[in-house]
Amino acid sequence: MPDPTLIIGAVAYDPKVITIWEGIKEFFIKNGCPIDFVLFSNYEIQVDALLQGYIDIAWNTNLAFVNFDDKLDGKALLLAMRDTDIDFKTRIVTRSNSPISSLTELRGKKIAFGSADSVQAAIMPEFCLKQASLEANNEYEVIRFNSDVGKHGDTGRSEFEVIAAVMSGQADAGAVGEPHWKSIEQNGELQSIWTSPGYSHCVFNALPELNTESGDRFVATLMLMDWDNPEHRRILEMEGLKEWLPGNRDGYAIVHAAVQSCRFGSKQQTT
Repeated sequence: MPDPTLIIGAVAYDPKVITIWEGIKEFFIKNGCPIDFVLFSNYEIQVDALLQGYIDIAWNTNLAFVNFDDKLDGKALLLAMRDTDIDFKTRIVTRSNSPISSLTELRGKKIAFGSADSVQAAIMPEFCLKQASLEANNEYEVIRFNSDVGKHGDTGRSEFEVIAAVMSGQADAGAVGEPHWKSIEQNGELQSIWTSPGYSHCVFNALPELNTESGDRFVATLMLMDWDNPEHRRILEMEGLKEWLPGNRDGYAIVHAAVQSCRFGSKQQTT
C-alpha cells in the first residue's frame, strides 16, 4: 500500500515560494515520502486550514505558531525549523549621526515599526520597549508601516519602509529584524543602538493527532537535504537556511509573552 501523501501549507509571500515548494515536493517524492502543497494568501487562513484538518502540516511564522498553539492549549506539534530560525533578533536603529544611543533616550521620540503582525519589526520591539517602561504612544510615538498584513513580515517590505523613514528623518529610530540589519549595516549611514534577546522564528507545525510515523518520516526526509549537494543547495538558499533542525519550544516563550503583551494573540483577536 503506497504511503499517504502529506499536504503541506505555506504562505505565498513571494513568487519564489512556488519554485521553492515545487523543488521540495520533487525532493520528497524522490526520497519516498510523497507530499503536495497548498499555498495560502495569509497565515490566519493557513492556521484555520490546519486546525480544520484540510492540511496536515503548516510552515508557520512564530506569530502563526503561537496563535495556533494557544488554540490547542499548548499541544501543537513542532516538527522542524531552519538553522536561521534559532536565536533570531530584532534591532533598533538610528541614523549614524543621531545622538540617541540607548533605549532610554527614545523617550519622546518617533519610532518606526513594520507591519503590526511582524514579530521582528513590530511585536517584539514594542514588547521589549514596554519592559523598559516605554509604552507605545505614551512615552514615544509609533509610526506604523502596515505593508502586507497577513504575511507576518515575510515580504520584508515594511522593514524597507522603516529604514526609509529613519533615513529621511520622518522617524528618530526604527525596528527591523537582524537579517535586514545585516544587509544594510555596511552602508555606514545607520547605527544599531539595541539588540533584542534571541527568539525563534519559523517552524513546521501539525495537530497533535498527526500520525507519528508520518510526522517522523516527514522530518527525517527533510533532514536529508544537504547543503553540499548543488540541487539541494538551490532550494535551501532560496528558503534562507543551510540546515534543517528538529523543532523545539525553547525560543518561543518570549514570542508568546510579546504577542500577549501587545494584544496580538488569537484570544485577544477573537474577542
